[in-house]
Amino acid sequence: MDPAIKASVSRIPLIKTKAGPRDGEQWTQRLKEEYAALIAFVENNIASDRHWLTLESNAAGTRWYGKCWHYHEQRKYEFDLEFDLPVTYPQSAPELALPQLDGKTDKMYRGGKICLTTHFHPLWARNVPHFGIAHALALGLGPWLSVEVPAMIADGCLAPQE
Repeated sequence: MDPAIKASVSRIPLIKTKAGPRDGEQWTQRLKEEYAALIAFVENNIASDRHWLTLESNAAGTRWYGKCWHYHEQRKYEFDLEFDLPVTYPQSAPELALPQLDGKTDKMYRGGKICLTTHFHPLWARNVPHFGIAHALALGLGPWLSVEVPAMIADGCLAPQE
């Protein structure tokens, strides 16, 4: 793993509670830990001038949505981000979706879900229950954007927003 990425991820608190959306009070505790990790992740990104997303959830913490963006050649590319936590969370990682990019790259499934199976899912499986949403964003979505956005631009299927 790249040392800069490893240092960045090491500043995201690990989750201690092994609970999913169906686990009542334990889920409430895990959700508090998830929020704390997300806040630390965003604060670290802002402090290092690498802020690249906004995120919020429904009251139950099972449906998440927001925006993410990537700069390439001094142009900003912004996308809607959405995902639902699977019923088997945290055993299963969330499937992050960028709906407006649906069909623009081979590294995506129907509905704009980004492909993380080869690289991210084995890492997630080795770190259950300690990885959470912030880790999925840092180790899944961030690297995906940094590789796929320039490729889509080069292919001519993505234009900057004015």
